[in-house]
Amino acid sequence: MTGKTLRLDDFIPYRLSFTAALLSDSIAQSYERLFGISIAEWRVIAWVAERGTITQQQICAQSRMDKVTVSRAAIALTERGIVQRLPHAQDRRSHLLALTEEGQRLHGAIAPRALELEGRVFSHFSAEEVETFVAMLRRIDAIVLGDAG
Repeated sequence: MTGKTLRLDDFIPYRLSFTAALLSDSIAQSYERLFGISIAEWRVIAWVAERGTITQQQICAQSRMDKVTVSRAAIALTERGIVQRLPHAQDRRSHLLALTEEGQRLHGAIAPRALELEGRVFSHFSAEEVETFVAMLRRIDAIVLGDAG
């Protein structure tokens, strides 16, 4: 044993979680106020926009959101005419999600705002610092998932 004392505020997993929650809460308030959508709904919209069509299970795997959260977001977005459910030829038990014209319009309005919010925070860092930070996050992901070589 090392003699190191655990101080939660200095514990890196806690710091990552705390900072992510701060940023997410700030973004959530902005998305709710400007567009009337939640963070979970935005993440579903963003993944569908990026992939064209995607299953809810794939969104869960990519976003680390639980299936209930993704399901509720997909239902709400479908009811609002932002996302549509399409048959899945390879798996008749699931559906593919795709953006409607309204969903494409909404994504087109939100995406620049998302980049602006990101820029507002990370403009306080050099491009090299941001690049290093993102690389470190990706390395942490790989280590935790057991993919680090």
